[in-house]
Amino acid sequence: MSRIYDCADETARKDGIADAASAVRRGELVVLPTDTVYGIGADAFSPKAVADLLAAKGRGREMPPPVLVGSTRAAMALVDDLGRFGRDLMDEFWPGPLTLVCAATPSLSWDLGDTKGTVAVRMPMDPVALDLLKETGPMAVSSANRSGSPAATTAVEAIEQLGEEAVAVYLDGGATESSVPSTIVDLTYAVPRVLRSGAIPIEKLREVCGTVIGELRKGPDRPKARSAEETAPAEAAPAAEAPAADTPATGAEPATGETGSEAADRDRD
Repeated sequence: MSRIYDCADETARKDGIADAASAVRRGELVVLPTDTVYGIGADAFSPKAVADLLAAKGRGREMPPPVLVGSTRAAMALVDDLGRFGRDLMDEFWPGPLTLVCAATPSLSWDLGDTKGTVAVRMPMDPVALDLLKETGPMAVSSANRSGSPAATTAVEAIEQLGEEAVAVYLDGGATESSVPSTIVDLTYAVPRVLRSGAIPIEKLREVCGTVIGELRKGPDRPKARSAEETAPAEAAPAAEAPAADTPATGAEPATGETGSEAADRDRD
């Protein structure tokens, strides 16, 4: 059975973070609040724990989880190349709801799934999450819901979907302030590209990077191929509107050309 801690109580919060950190080190799963939605997390360097996380959500290796970190320094150790704008984006929006897809450090001994050499990394703005991450180091974290179902914005919703068998510890940080997911930006190209619209609008990204390519969406009217004239100038076409909540993950197909980490967890935080 899961152990549930009310993090509104200072003593329970301290005990819960200590218990959750120990559980992560043992290769167990924990549920934690973030600044977007609740997440289910595991030691990013334990292949079995990551496999258990994917199984708890009901998804396969083709949808690898992103990695949450407690500091910019921790993120830098995971990333081989931030591109031209990665550090500027971190400085402007971290901690916060911005996920950056970068080339992963080749020497890392982990197995997040079919990432194709990339990692989706984020530093959340949530005190409980940050305190836990500082104890555990990088964690693979996906939204705390069954794949295809709405993301949990409370611990109770997470328990209803994930149950008390697969998860060792639930950290109850109250209702999240927003159900809008993080914005995902791909930095593996020369020009940053939005893979998923979210809490940070593309206009804010362009204030930092200049040109940013908006999210590509699949649909019945979308042509199979677009000319360079159509796709090159990001300013020529407005970005797709951000979804109202985490629902773009539900049944949404990843944008054309996404790698494993880029397509990772479209229904997550």
